[in-house]
Amino acid sequence: MTQLSSVQAALKEKLTDFQQEVESALDFILPASTNRPSQLHTAMRYAVMAGGKRIRPVLLMAASQLFPSKENPQAAAVAIECLHTYTLIHDDLPCMDNSDLRRGKPTCHVEFNQATALLAGDALLTYSFQLISDAYQHKPALANALVADLANAAGSARLIGGQMEDIEHAGRDLDRQTLAYIHENKTSALLSAALTMGLRMTDANEEQLSLIRQVGYHLGMTFQIVDDILDVTTNKESIGKPTGADTHAQKTTYPALYGLEQSQAEAAKHTASAIDHLLALGGDNEFLVELAKELLQRAN
Repeated sequence: MTQLSSVQAALKEKLTDFQQEVESALDFILPASTNRPSQLHTAMRYAVMAGGKRIRPVLLMAASQLFPSKENPQAAAVAIECLHTYTLIHDDLPCMDNSDLRRGKPTCHVEFNQATALLAGDALLTYSFQLISDAYQHKPALANALVADLANAAGSARLIGGQMEDIEHAGRDLDRQTLAYIHENKTSALLSAALTMGLRMTDANEEQLSLIRQVGYHLGMTFQIVDDILDVTTNKESIGKPTGADTHAQKTTYPALYGLEQSQAEAAKHTASAIDHLLALGGDNEFLVELAKELLQRAN
């Protein structure tokens, strides 16, 4: 086995361990399907437990291990995945992207109905903050900071704002600054929050928190650029959701604006910057460095 393949094997093993821990925590913490109203809770669990790479909770848990910590990151990891899933449910609705496939399965509104899907998304959004406030009430300052991180990333000026501008600019030519704004807020904001929330489980100082926010920004930009590339270079069987949706919706993407080759170069540049910031941060950063490389090379 070469040195490269041994590093990749170690990354895959640790990533699988994190993902399995996240799956177990989601199953344990989410309200049971039998809780009244049953259809709502069944829809919530259906959407959350449909699979996926669990990148955001994995980033949160990995960041919590950069330095010594006595805090359990599982509740925060579940919270950020609940919030992420709410955005997916709402994005898939007929009034938004009108998608019928997510993670290889029928979307929530197709499996149930539009009203149930809308309310399941609302409930997951609310539950994410309820969960943090309950789980970390023994440390009010930590709970407050975690809530602030998540709320700021998901609010009208960041994630929702990016989504709004994405919708508003459909069918219109974008300049590079507007496209970067959409990606920075629609995608990077939540990845940055995941890393920041995880690092808060340690005794990190403000300089370290600033560094990890930059890691999240660059990883998020890489993630969205690669997503744009995959949308025009692969098929729905490979990525578990419809492809060509951005083109159909007349949305400007990195490949449309920059071309494939320069888009790949932009993604590589953001990955290099993320790794530089991780190295400056220090700590037990090997997993996150290797994961950054993997996110650049992902095929789904």
